[in-house]
Amino acid sequence: MSTSLEQKHAPARASVATILTRRRVMVMVLLCVMYFISYFDRNNIATAGPEIIKEFGLTNAEFGLAASVFSLFYALLQVAGGWVGEKLGPRLGLLILGLLWGLSTVFTGMAVGLVTLLVARAVLGLSESATFPTATQAMSRWMPRSMNGFAQGIVHSASRLGTAAAPIIVAMLIQMSGWRFSFISVGILSALWAVIWYIMFRDRPRDVKALRGRPLPSSMDIPKAADRPPVPWKRLIRSILPVTLVDFGYGWVAWVFFTWIPQLLSTTYKQDVSKYGLLTSLVLVGGVVGDTLGGVLSDAILKRTGDARLARRTLLLVGFIGSAVFMAPLVFTPSLTTAVVCLAISFFFLELTNAQLWSIPMDVAPTWSGTASGMMNTGFGVAGILSPIVVGALVDATGGFAFPFGLSVGILVAATILAGVMRPKQVDPIAPEDERVPDAG
Repeated sequence: MSTSLEQKHAPARASVATILTRRRVMVMVLLCVMYFISYFDRNNIATAGPEIIKEFGLTNAEFGLAASVFSLFYALLQVAGGWVGEKLGPRLGLLILGLLWGLSTVFTGMAVGLVTLLVARAVLGLSESATFPTATQAMSRWMPRSMNGFAQGIVHSASRLGTAAAPIIVAMLIQMSGWRFSFISVGILSALWAVIWYIMFRDRPRDVKALRGRPLPSSMDIPKAADRPPVPWKRLIRSILPVTLVDFGYGWVAWVFFTWIPQLLSTTYKQDVSKYGLLTSLVLVGGVVGDTLGGVLSDAILKRTGDARLARRTLLLVGFIGSAVFMAPLVFTPSLTTAVVCLAISFFFLELTNAQLWSIPMDVAPTWSGTASGMMNTGFGVAGILSPIVVGALVDATGGFAFPFGLSVGILVAATILAGVMRPKQVDPIAPEDERVPDAG
């Protein structure tokens, strides 16, 4: 009798599995597009930097301030933004955020001086503060937890692809139509994505028409925000704070890459806009590979060992050490070819760590992954406030990039040590037992 019942329900289960797979693919494609656009429109200012500095008569420190004001609002509202994203749900939350960051990007292209540039970048930081925590909540609702590393790796690969594409595309647009058009066009694209997301995405698998009334895996039966227990703030802070500090180390060096490579190539190596745009893209494309590979490798270690702590920590250590080793030659201002090769490999290793940092909050607190990832990503935001300003001031004071690169190597060493000793504890009272990740972190 049980065999016949199983045979009877097998087609229904297969149908559910097929629908879930298709919807997961759709969700990941939409999120990859969003991550691409968001990093394109937050990093095109680096490629346009030499032109903006020239047009507005800015110092390197003032331009660093323009880059940092984004991170000021981005950092301050990470936790609140992740919490609000959970309350609104990813569908409505990312619609509002996408429209807001699209408008702020358009306004950046209409800036007339330092003050208006600062305002535009502040609004962009405000709107993007909740974007990735809210997207992480969407992934937690749709992806099996055994694929946390892969999911975070693939979307952040898309973000790095946007980072790598920005220098080439923005350089071309600058030559064709000036630097302003690159901001206006991407801002419009951002708003269009937000509308498409709202039309196609649903907050829970159970909200999809084809899945209503169908039996779903226990991990897919996500409670609505009103039905979840309160956020355990104290336990969550104790568990995530060390990860936040490690993320600061990652973020410091990442912001050096995002903000200063075009200026390095323009001033130290005397490259014009067409050449430094291409070379910057070559440096940053290593991160595309690093993000995906880091997520895949850590998930493979998790699957083989059942130890999430080992899986995430291994890639963190390999990534930070490798990035420091290949950044060290930049302290001595090597030839252009050596500099580009070392920067590209250093960025590849750095990005091996990114999927780990975003996977840990999903491992540790899947029920509150938006809030937890917002806590973690505060480190990146704070680094984004300090790194561009400090590096800009050091370049103005010393006339070169040797000292900023030396400081960055030291920060990578500190991040390596902290990543090796941190022990995040799981905070997950309502997740199904078979979906819990042993020794998360």
